[in-house]
Amino acid sequence: MTAEPDLPADRPVPRPGVLAIEAYVPGKSGAPGAHPVHKLSSNETPLGPSPKALAALTEAASKLALYPDGNATQLRNAIAARYRLDPARIVCGAGSDELLSFLAYAFMGPGTEGIYTEHGFLVYRIAILAAGGTPVVVPERELKADVDALLAAVTPRTRIVYLANPNNPTGTYLSFDEIRRLHAGLPAQVLLVLDGAYAEYVGAADYGAGLDLVLASKNVVMTRTFSKIHGLATLRIGWMVGPPDVVDAVNRIRGPFNLSGIGIAAGAAAIADEAHVAAAVAHNDTWLARMSEGVAALGLTVTPSVANFILVHFPQSPGRTAAEADAHLTARGVIVRRVSAYGLPGALRVTIGTQAANEAFLAALTEFVRGNSSEDARARG
Repeated sequence: MTAEPDLPADRPVPRPGVLAIEAYVPGKSGAPGAHPVHKLSSNETPLGPSPKALAALTEAASKLALYPDGNATQLRNAIAARYRLDPARIVCGAGSDELLSFLAYAFMGPGTEGIYTEHGFLVYRIAILAAGGTPVVVPERELKADVDALLAAVTPRTRIVYLANPNNPTGTYLSFDEIRRLHAGLPAQVLLVLDGAYAEYVGAADYGAGLDLVLASKNVVMTRTFSKIHGLATLRIGWMVGPPDVVDAVNRIRGPFNLSGIGIAAGAAAIADEAHVAAAVAHNDTWLARMSEGVAALGLTVTPSVANFILVHFPQSPGRTAAEADAHLTARGVIVRRVSAYGLPGALRVTIGTQAANEAFLAALTEFVRGNSSEDARARG
């Protein structure tokens, strides 16, 4: 953990841990001087939201003067209907980020530890520190969570294990058998949090988001989001399903109106539109393969992904680095995500976008790679 700085005595002082937090920095969203701009930095769906969600949002906008339902009943019922769940076991939040933090606030404090993998979502560290706990970072194996390493990191102080499956920014995943093995090795007092932000995109036969495990266990929670495949990122909607005792604890922390009325209405309509989700999956399946193959054909390494993005690795030699590639792409209106904060300074994360955006990325990357290869050849000659 980062050491706490000396603090003045003449003003309010944050409690230990708060100033050790490095604020989350989102990917850039603009490319000054470039036109058109293709934003492939935030894993947003290129299909946008369901038309049914837009209609529900428009209708709900007539009620802006009214407080929303503090229990998000309509949305919880819609989620329950879609996944055959008991709505009493569902909690909705302002994005899954809020729920990940609520879990830390409810189950962690000074002297406790929270575990996540070395390239895991940055919000895990923020949530653990904000709750007063100590982050424990576990090495991955070939950019993939290592169950044995996770279990070896558990101590009597461990309260939560956060695991994104699939993981962001690597796009890798653990099979459901491996998730079960991880859970079986955890003490009953340790909460396993399965972050399924990208679960809808995964078609692998050995994958499972974890619903069955949640319903059969007292110490497993799954979180999901409407910001990715459902295309409602600006509304900030997330949900979790968990054991009754965990749900009760989170609801005691959750503010009474943490979701907007338009978010509740749009989310309920979105999750019921299975055809729109299927179209998003089909588009992603097609372009995930094409993007991965196109980048690999240029001699660059792509981490195999099951999500809606790819992780592209660059060499460290001058003229070929990830930073230089990022600058080249940005100048041509293609915005991707630097992932140095995730411990991957030599890589760029690229969202699967529209056909036009994907083709613009591949063209600009080809120009970068082949242009530098030509310069290298001239220098050798």
